[in-house]
Amino acid sequence: MDTCKIYLKPTEEIRINQGHPWVFNNEIDRIEGTIKSGELASVFSSKNEFVGKGFLNTSSKIFVRILSRNLDEIIDESFFKNLVETSNNSRKSLGYSNSYRVLFGESDGIPGLIIDKYGDYLSVQILSLGIDQRKDMFIKILVDIFNPKGIYERSDVSVRKKEGLELFKGVIYGDVPSSVIIKENELNMEIDIINGQKTGSFLDQQDNHKALKPYVKNKTVLDCFSHIGGFGLHAAYYGAKLVTCLDISEHAVTQIEKNARLNQLDQVKASKANVFEQLRLYDTNKETFDVVILDPPAFAKKNDDIKKAYKGYKDINLSALKIINPDGYLMTCSCSHYMSPSLFLEMLMDAAYDAKRITQLVEFRIQGKDHPALLGSDESLYLKCVVLRVK
Repeated sequence: MDTCKIYLKPTEEIRINQGHPWVFNNEIDRIEGTIKSGELASVFSSKNEFVGKGFLNTSSKIFVRILSRNLDEIIDESFFKNLVETSNNSRKSLGYSNSYRVLFGESDGIPGLIIDKYGDYLSVQILSLGIDQRKDMFIKILVDIFNPKGIYERSDVSVRKKEGLELFKGVIYGDVPSSVIIKENELNMEIDIINGQKTGSFLDQQDNHKALKPYVKNKTVLDCFSHIGGFGLHAAYYGAKLVTCLDISEHAVTQIEKNARLNQLDQVKASKANVFEQLRLYDTNKETFDVVILDPPAFAKKNDDIKKAYKGYKDINLSALKIINPDGYLMTCSCSHYMSPSLFLEMLMDAAYDAKRITQLVEFRIQGKDHPALLGSDESLYLKCVVLRVK
């Protein structure tokens, strides 16, 4: 029985009833019972209607993260194990097998928990107090379901500080090597679970990498912000005659070259470069490409960054549009949820106008199907991937 009852201010339950799993501290009218961070609390509307139950945290603006909307639900190990199994089975039914996101936090019913599968290894990220306090239970669940060779925790993200949690990374089960070779679509990719981006790699772009296939055969391709070469290597595998990968990190360039050799893709060339500067240099030198791919880091990490981010996105897309051959393609991405789909398209139209190019929207994609967006939660629909045909 939950000893803490939280009553919301009038109408605050509407957003939560529409699917959003967060209860913010400024939405609360009163609290009855014992308040203990990390423990369960039941949430009610101002009319005493049950809204949901979840773990509370007095140190966070997100006061409660909803786990269930069933008043009689027992929140225990079997509850969480069922959610992980259900989520994993949904991925397998969609064709994922070697490497994919097993559980996507709020979207899959366990707010504050990310579980990624990289071959025989798991990488987890814990972003909420209630989950952090039950880490041992989740390790047991994951071992029971997956029997992995090792589990690595990548809770080294600053958002944990908002929960009153310290940053942490390390092996929490078995052994995890410094590099792991995974299967991504048809390619072998060496990734770094310990020090790589996010939890080891950009699994959210896996489906978008595959979506390149119709656009690149016998084409010249420029892959910008290439990281370990996800887009560029797929372009080469799908028949591009020459692929140029750019990244500002020397380590990334080395990784691209290693993965190109691993897949015997001799037409891939990787260079250390500032993408903004290099795109302008290509334009100055009248160097052009059939296909340009832009997958930059998030320019907007908070709402106040939007104006600056819009300018940054427009700058690189404008430069890219200038160096695309007629009837070529631009595949361009944004991984910031603050840059809404409509604003992203507006920016692209703005950039095309300034570049004096007419463009056609061929595809509008989001993150992969193993990263489902939760309707009612804008935060969960964060990745936009647009394909434009450039006249």
